[in-house]
Formats: sequence, structure tokens, C-alpha cells
Amino acid sequence: MKLLVFVLNKEELLEKTLEAYVEAGIPGATILESEGMGRFLAYEVPLFADFKELMKGTAPRNKTILSLIKDENAVARLVPILKEAIGDFSSPGTGVMFTVPVDWAAGIGRIDDE
Repeated sequence: MKLLVFVLNKEELLEKTLEAYVEAGIPGATILESEGMGRFLAYEVPLFADFKELMKGTAPRNKTILSLIKDENAVARLVPILKEAIGDFSSPGTGVMFTVPVDWAAGIGRIDDE
């Protein structure tokens, strides 16, 4: 089992992103409001106020999507669908996606019984 984390920089692509998850066989996810450290420092910490100029054109907020993946092939199915829907991850500002191994989980259906 894996935890799939996707920090989506373009909030307007959230619906297309979630459609891609469903198409790839990933039926559930938790969506969190988030922001990058650079934006926070530039706008919230007076010492770093000069960074505001560097932050122009970047998204002020992100969506962080968390999903537990039981199917080892789901991520491999998701990535090409996402590239088609929202663009290549090599393009600046698309987002960051990664997985983390999960060795135990509870409260999510039958996974905790296995």
C-alpha cells in the first residue's frame, strides 16, 4: 500500500485531476488547501518581504491531494492520464507528485483487517 501525494499548483485543474484519479481506478482522496513556503515567507514574514517580487505569477494557493493506493498499478495508470488532462510535470507550475510506502492503516474500510 502507498500514500499518493499530489500538490497541484493550478487549482483550476482540480476537477480534471479528480476525473483522472477516477479513470485510473483511484476512487477516494482527501483534498487539502495548502501553500508553498516561499509564498508564505514572502507575504507573511516581514523579514522576507523583498521576495514578493520573485513570487509574481506563482499560484498563491495549492491543493494537496492525498490518497491511499492498494493497487500497485494505479499510479502507473494515473500518470499518463494526468499528463493528458493537465500537462507534463516538467512544465513549471504543474505540481509535485510522489508516493510513500504505508505499512499499516486503520479506519479506511477493509485495509485495516488484512
